[in-house]
Amino acid sequence: MTAETLSHALEVEDVDSHLHPHRSFDVADHAVPTGREEIWRFTPLKRLRGLHDDAPLDGDGVGAEADAPAGVSIELIAPDSPLRGSSGFVPSDRIAARVWAEATRAWAVTIPAEAAPEEPVVVTLTGKDSESATASHLVVSAGAHSKATLVLRFVGSGTLADNVEYVVGDGAHLTVVSIDDWDDDAVHVGHRHAKVGRDATFRHIDVSFGGDLVRHDTTAEYAGPGGEVEMLGLYFADEGQHIEHRLFVDHNAPRTRSHVSYKGALQGEGAHTVWIGNVLIRKVAEGIETYEENRNLVLTDGCQADSVPNLEIETGEIEGAGHASATGRFDDEQLFYLRSRGIEEHEARRLVVHGFFNDLIRKVGVPSLEEQLTATVEAELAKNVLREGPA
Repeated sequence: MTAETLSHALEVEDVDSHLHPHRSFDVADHAVPTGREEIWRFTPLKRLRGLHDDAPLDGDGVGAEADAPAGVSIELIAPDSPLRGSSGFVPSDRIAARVWAEATRAWAVTIPAEAAPEEPVVVTLTGKDSESATASHLVVSAGAHSKATLVLRFVGSGTLADNVEYVVGDGAHLTVVSIDDWDDDAVHVGHRHAKVGRDATFRHIDVSFGGDLVRHDTTAEYAGPGGEVEMLGLYFADEGQHIEHRLFVDHNAPRTRSHVSYKGALQGEGAHTVWIGNVLIRKVAEGIETYEENRNLVLTDGCQADSVPNLEIETGEIEGAGHASATGRFDDEQLFYLRSRGIEEHEARRLVVHGFFNDLIRKVGVPSLEEQLTATVEAELAKNVLREGPA
């Protein structure tokens, strides 16, 4: 395949599918959702505080702080900066388009080519109030053959709509750990899009614990052959909480790989989680390999977990493609095994839940974060399941 042919093949065209709504930067091209649309049917629109309609997005209720190792730059950028859109991101829903048009603050994190900082880049967004909605835009560029970790942390009380773009250069290795640890009244609707270069690796770890409503759309495409995408997720929904993750990997280049694995737990009346996984394998994407999976553990009565994996395949010349989804309660055999060895029931249940999450937590790759996540799981368990016993 010539360079000219490959360049043409990698052009990303809209796909005629209910899973791929029309993309446009113009807010007017995106109708106000009614809840009957495929991409909105699981989301409680009344709890979005008008983010999907015309609520003002000029609030300053969410502040940002950053800590970067030497050599990594973090700067404010103008709304018309060419960095915006450099990932190929085009809004596919009204909220993303509104953020693109109305965000008053935009930042750029730049990791130089061949840089390999030992410490992660840490960006913390702290909500100060949830009365006014804030919009923000972040562009992360990882230069060719660089290797770095970025931690995005969301805390406090706020109403936030944000777009985040990742541009991963050829041969680069970028790991992103995004942690939603909001207060109970927060609303966060986020869109993340990555463009992964030739022979580059992009790892995205999405952790959602806090907030009243959290909805994330995470998408990835490739800028050349040999790229690899790994999307991992960990979430824990409590009483009345809505957590929604929508994933899309666009295999628009040959010999690319992707692996999506999300795990969630639910406890308390009205806890609701949604996971929508979608992989598109285009005609040009010969020799690719992909797999997506979602596992949910229901800890108490009154919870609902919706899980919908999708595969769209336009060529049969691939190495492999598959998906899996499962939702269930505690494994009675595991509990029986542990209790038969003298372990009290509440301790046995705690061990089962930790075992459910630990394989993902160990993949974070930042020891201090792994310890924090393990402690957070423990705190979530203490709220309900360890106190009340089995569902």
